[in-house]
Amino acid sequence: MIKILYAIHGEEYLEHLEEYDVIIKAPGISFVGMDISEYAHKITSQLELLLEFFDVFTIGVTGTKGKSTTSTLIHQILQDQEKKSVLLGNIGVPVFDYIEELKEDMIVVLEMSSHQLEYMKTSPDIAILLNIFPDHLDHYNSYEEYAKAKCNIYKYQKEEDYFLYNADNETIQKVLEKARGKEYAVSFLGKVKSKIYLKDNTIFWGDKPIYDTQEPRKLVGDYILNNIMFALGVSEILELDAKKTAKTISQFDPLRHRLQLVGNYNGVSYYDNSIATIPKATIEAVKALQNVDTLIIGGMDRGIDYTELIEFINQSKMNHIICMPKTGYDIANKIEKKTYLVNTMEEAVLTAKQVTTKGKSCLLSPAAASYGFFKNFEEKGDIYQELVKRI
Repeated sequence: MIKILYAIHGEEYLEHLEEYDVIIKAPGISFVGMDISEYAHKITSQLELLLEFFDVFTIGVTGTKGKSTTSTLIHQILQDQEKKSVLLGNIGVPVFDYIEELKEDMIVVLEMSSHQLEYMKTSPDIAILLNIFPDHLDHYNSYEEYAKAKCNIYKYQKEEDYFLYNADNETIQKVLEKARGKEYAVSFLGKVKSKIYLKDNTIFWGDKPIYDTQEPRKLVGDYILNNIMFALGVSEILELDAKKTAKTISQFDPLRHRLQLVGNYNGVSYYDNSIATIPKATIEAVKALQNVDTLIIGGMDRGIDYTELIEFINQSKMNHIICMPKTGYDIANKIEKKTYLVNTMEEAVLTAKQVTTKGKSCLLSPAAASYGFFKNFEEKGDIYQELVKRI
């Protein structure tokens, strides 16, 4: 008899891993502080079982930021061109919930977190590595360990597979190893040797222009456009209709809590970007909107360096920085703008409504995790949106 453990948080028998033949690791479960090296070969996940045992074409998307938007956009592109597609994984839809519905002619788009990739020994047919920035340092022993977990998305590919990666990302360049599959570099900065690159407001696939970035779209910001480049790459690999792909991109709405417009109240536009749990995400969101007057930051301290964010805020044209505990409090005295220390989201929104200049924007973009103060970033964003509409 094979003894299987489905490992989740809070289960005391995690200390008795030697008793099990197979350990199915639930998303988010951490073995930090436990020496499990001799059990690593036993550890698997729902995603890995899908990749290993189901005859379906898979597209895996990972990265510190942009996974949900990119994977959902790819899924929508496929559906709009009448491909049988299903979106599973870290997006909030467990693989096991769809096992009976998977067919051989389906394309499965998988959002893959570092937690899901950590012990992965199988890779998807198309692997996408969007970016790597410092995050989840409370879960991993080091930033390098976190980065290497991300790289498992392509490490076990076959020669006929495809690997798309961000050629501009410094961390990816440091940890990148030769892939078995076909490597396609993606460069927003227009690196000539890249397969997919931006030049003169046009995205190219090799020498072929495939997308005009001046076309109207609802997804704003350079970092979002960078994510779009990966979706365009998938469209080219699968030989989809480029015009239909461009139409899907133009009509695609931002996902909830991802630079989402809550509404305009008394001349001020309020945006919810509660998904921003690292400084880089907050910086890029401010750049995307261009007219942010008030920024709401702060959350759980996970040992992330805030130097870059502090310097960005000090050099920006923003006037009001509302600081929530704990990280907001920690950096408030280093910010040269007008700062407001608040304890609750209600105080934050009240303050924002009092100080934000008409014709400008107020942005919730925490640059920190929500845990300890809120259940997750969704709850934080939902409360913010409710308060903005009510107060």
